[in-house]
Amino acid sequence: MDVMPQQDPESRRPPEPSPQDPHDPYAMPAEGATAVPPRPPTLRTTLRRAAFGAVAAGVLLAGALVAVPDGDRDAPKEPGPVERAEAAATAGSPASLSDLTALIGDRQKWVESHPDDAPSWATLGSAYVEWGRRSADAAYYGRAEEALKRSLDARPGERGNGEAWVGMAALANARHDFLAAKRWGETVRKQDPKTWSVYPVLIDAYTGLGDVKAATAATEKFGELRKGVPALARTADLYRGQGWREDALATAREAADRAKEPAEKAEALHRLGELAWERGEPEEAVAQFDAALRTDSGHHASLAGKARALVALERTDEALAAYQSAVNGLPRPEYVLELGELYESLELDGDARSQYEKLGGLLEQAKAAGVDESVTRARYESDHGDPAVAVELLRGQWKKQHRSAAVADALGWALHRAGKSEEGLEYAQQAVDTGVRNASYAYHLGVIEQQLAQYGPARRHLEEALRTNPAFSPLDAPKAREALETLGEPSPDGPGDTQPPPPPPPAPVPEPKRESEPEQRPERKQEPKRESPRPEAPAPAPSKTAPAPSKAAPSSPAAVEADASKSP
Repeated sequence: MDVMPQQDPESRRPPEPSPQDPHDPYAMPAEGATAVPPRPPTLRTTLRRAAFGAVAAGVLLAGALVAVPDGDRDAPKEPGPVERAEAAATAGSPASLSDLTALIGDRQKWVESHPDDAPSWATLGSAYVEWGRRSADAAYYGRAEEALKRSLDARPGERGNGEAWVGMAALANARHDFLAAKRWGETVRKQDPKTWSVYPVLIDAYTGLGDVKAATAATEKFGELRKGVPALARTADLYRGQGWREDALATAREAADRAKEPAEKAEALHRLGELAWERGEPEEAVAQFDAALRTDSGHHASLAGKARALVALERTDEALAAYQSAVNGLPRPEYVLELGELYESLELDGDARSQYEKLGGLLEQAKAAGVDESVTRARYESDHGDPAVAVELLRGQWKKQHRSAAVADALGWALHRAGKSEEGLEYAQQAVDTGVRNASYAYHLGVIEQQLAQYGPARRHLEEALRTNPAFSPLDAPKAREALETLGEPSPDGPGDTQPPPPPPPAPVPEPKRESEPEQRPERKQEPKRESPRPEAPAPAPSKTAPAPSKAAPSSPAAVEADASKSP
């Protein structure tokens, strides 16, 4: 296609010669003139020509030195956004959103004219998955599935199209279908165990299924095949999930130090911010999240993390502004739920309801796009809706083998809220036993234990929650303090699980019974009533709760009476 401006035939002709001085020694002969030898130049003309030539040569030489420095003729061309996105994917690192957008546009145009290019369709599908994940736009998952299927139609996975299978595994993880992700990933690994790109999706799948052993093995294999920042980041996440704080922090710092690209650096700094938040260090968390945002202003996950830490610092106005910006830029359901609970803690019920309504809309959109947000919805139903619905949702997750610490904790809490604390205790204990340092998990377990009259363990886990992170939730952290105050301090003469003294309200209850019963029965009941805390406490764990005092309390008065009757 001719992109030059059109010109008329007259304009394409050479310009007419301008009138020249016949005595000018540099004048060319007129067109059509007879070629006659020029007059010999004078000495003055010769000197003038030499001086002009020397100056021109110097100018040209200087220009050449400036324009083409030594060694720059073979310098590589600066990579464009498409090349940068492809390089990031090849390294296993996140690409910037702008580069990812450029890659998507480039592949879209290419497959229009090359519909049988299986690798390009696989690249496009994987890019759609990444874009949907990082923008919280589940509509892109449908486009990703279509592109990946086109890739597999053009070349089946058995014929070497493992990239499309890895893309299908990543799509299943994004939709929280971890069992399907495991199947896709393990198929690729069986075909070629040295395909490093399959191990990150396998790590996510195993983590979602709660298979710590398999996730650990996949992380180690990924580190063998792919050195550098991506492997360090995965290793830090593994340590974090097992509660190894010092190891997680050291590895995450190394990843942040070695990260170079802005998107990769921001992700590493965000991880440091989350670790600081979980340790109960909100000032450090804000500093790390701010550093991530300076590196990549579009890293909205760091904005949500910063908002969480600002709440802990009682900088509420800043926290609300940060949350609102994060939700607008990255409308993940969990962020909307957190903002609604913050409004509720501030007694701004209208604003809280609006956020919960928004949450409902997002959950419906996710469901329509094939994304399973059962855990987030169950958390909402447990505390703000119908706990029975939460139990049903989470039982379904458990049947699908989604047995991570997060699912176990949510199911235990939902059962407790639905009035099934004994059953919920097992799941809540399992979540804490994974080793992950999550203050919410310890809080939920402590409340369930308190409900079941296991006061010593309850006190221990409530203290652990507040020690781990004193401001872990604007709604639940104050409740944890109240529960501890209700439990009181353990008895100095007994073990840590001794039942606290009964609250004062039950005291007036026996008074109406005294009118209809003989006075001797209340007197006999009143003495055991004082000792009633002791026999109740040893019931769940008699071996740990000072059995001698608890048994002696009710039997010693009877023994004294028996001895008195036998003495005569």
